[in-house]
Amino acid sequence: MPGAEVLETERLKLRGHRLDDFAACAAMWADPVVTRYFGGKSLTEEEAWTRFLRYAGHWSLLGFGYWAVEEKATGNFIGEIGFADYKRDIESSLKHLPEIGWVLASESHGKGYATEAVRAAIAWGDRYFRADQTTCIINPENLRSIRVAEKCGYREFQRTTYKGQPSVVYVRARPNEAVTRMDFRPRWGRRSSEREFPAVAGTRTIGRDDDTSGSA
Repeated sequence: MPGAEVLETERLKLRGHRLDDFAACAAMWADPVVTRYFGGKSLTEEEAWTRFLRYAGHWSLLGFGYWAVEEKATGNFIGEIGFADYKRDIESSLKHLPEIGWVLASESHGKGYATEAVRAAIAWGDRYFRADQTTCIINPENLRSIRVAEKCGYREFQRTTYKGQPSVVYVRARPNEAVTRMDFRPRWGRRSSEREFPAVAGTRTIGRDDDTSGSA
């Protein structure tokens, strides 16, 4: 399976993770500001390493996954964004839809980076996935990430719980597709007519609506 395709926006580069990203990745996940809406628990180095390896496993086995987010101006690792199949035990059968999530280091909050990165990722997903919709799950108190999701076309679908915590399921339809409860069906994979895609140019959005994460 191919690795992560590099996507570029005005200020960001989305690329595959490298081993030398791990120190910054582990530090990000140890930050209580970042993990506030991930159950409020900072990750240990061991837990961050498991998550780090999961990114590579998604690309290797499924052909999609998470990108490392690099700030072009500095070359610094500032976060992660991508799609996953977590096989979640949750209503609405999320296991049948690509699930987007994002997380940014706390020093990169409030710069519009999350919106910029999410827009690039969903543009890639619109061309890659056969599924008509993608989804995300957000803590209802995470208002900044909810605003990012809504700005990028996600709409509230259902309120539920996940691992005992209140959660809101959001769904975004590919343009010209309607969101209905009957549309949740497994249709993974790359469209057969498309193999390589150009880098995606993002729209610069500056504001205070960025937050740590859009999905657990």
